[in-house]
Amino acid sequence: MFGPEISQLLQLLGKLPGVGPRSAKRMALHLLKKRQTLLPQLVTVLQEAQTKVKTCSFCHNLDSIDPCSICSDVKRDKTSLCLVEEVSDLWAMERTHNFRGVYHILGGVLSAIDGIGPEQLNITSLMGRVAREQFQEVILATSATVNGQTTAYYITELLEQYPIRVTRLAYGLPVGGSLDYLDETTISLALQARLPFKQTLP
Repeated sequence: MFGPEISQLLQLLGKLPGVGPRSAKRMALHLLKKRQTLLPQLVTVLQEAQTKVKTCSFCHNLDSIDPCSICSDVKRDKTSLCLVEEVSDLWAMERTHNFRGVYHILGGVLSAIDGIGPEQLNITSLMGRVAREQFQEVILATSATVNGQTTAYYITELLEQYPIRVTRLAYGLPVGGSLDYLDETTISLALQARLPFKQTLP
């Protein structure tokens, strides 16, 4: 139906997360229709990303500088550290504009089934930072899954030797959510973390 160049483009686009065969075809067609304008720009940007994007030696964030723009920002609160699983989680936290501390990206979660132990995660560098820096609080922002909870518990045990306050993100009802559409675990956690009504008002 089409040549090897288009087939390779479809295969590569199909490897992107959340992109199925139909989405890959739509994206490929759009790029090929705009191949005189959009495609050269995309090639240039991808080449620059390949050569210029670095992994931060402190928090493992992706940026064009090392340390990254967050770690090197003198206005950030260097006493508050938020642990997240992936770079995408850091980006999600930053979208809220509510956290002004620094981050540490674990690179995943512990998973015996997948063969992911502490050695495969950025835990050694985490403990090195904790030993060197003056953190007063570590916020566990791992996912509310079994593996996320296991990882949080493991790290909490490692941090017990330091005089650091360890907290986790609250679990509860999403804004605008209806109880009828929520799973039992979410409702149970929201019930356990309930607060006086006036404290929940904006």
